[in-house]
Amino acid sequence: MDGIKKHFEDEAKEFDEIIPKLIPYYTDMIFALVGAIPFDENASFKLIDLGCGTGNISLEIKKRFPQAKITCVDIAENMLEKAKVKLKHFNDVEFFVGEFTNFNIDKKFDIAASSLAIHHLTDEDKYHFFQKIFESLLGEGVFIIADVILGSNDFLTNLYISKWKDFMKKSIPEIEIENKWMKKYKKEDIPSKLTDQLNWLKKIGFKDIDIIWKYYNFAVFSGNKMKEK
Repeated sequence: MDGIKKHFEDEAKEFDEIIPKLIPYYTDMIFALVGAIPFDENASFKLIDLGCGTGNISLEIKKRFPQAKITCVDIAENMLEKAKVKLKHFNDVEFFVGEFTNFNIDKKFDIAASSLAIHHLTDEDKYHFFQKIFESLLGEGVFIIADVILGSNDFLTNLYISKWKDFMKKSIPEIEIENKWMKKYKKEDIPSKLTDQLNWLKKIGFKDIDIIWKYYNFAVFSGNKMKEK
């Protein structure tokens, strides 16, 4: 994770400018995640934002759910500093530096959310992390993920990558896509099949598992922890 940490520390300043150019329909993806939170707008609930980056998800959540109490966790201090600026007007948001997989979740949450972070984990680590989240959720808690994914076979995965490059070409020179962003993708990212991740959630015990939004190799999906009878 050291290389990934350095990457995000170095790119924190330009993150908000570059991310809409890299991620297809990034704003739609954020709104899909936030829209999947099953609470009334005036409800008070506890949410953990895992791999919060510069705070884009948490800010949208606070705009829609002003009573939400949020815990932000990210590996990069520079990212968190930008998040603190965005969320400076809220006194019920706390920030922690560290790998979200190793973060000691010492309290229960109603919602666990993660955006563009879990794809840095291996399949085995993803599964164990999903288990950790399941245990950290309250009785009717929800886990919502927005992330990079693989197709169910090589043909679909190659199609997804092709469509992703087509999107980036709209605002990024092709040589930069290949020599910078695709190199980082191949070096740092370990996306998993969406179908596998849905099966892992089911095996762990999540219910009402669903795909909320999808654009080729980017997806928002979720699972609920049902209250024990």
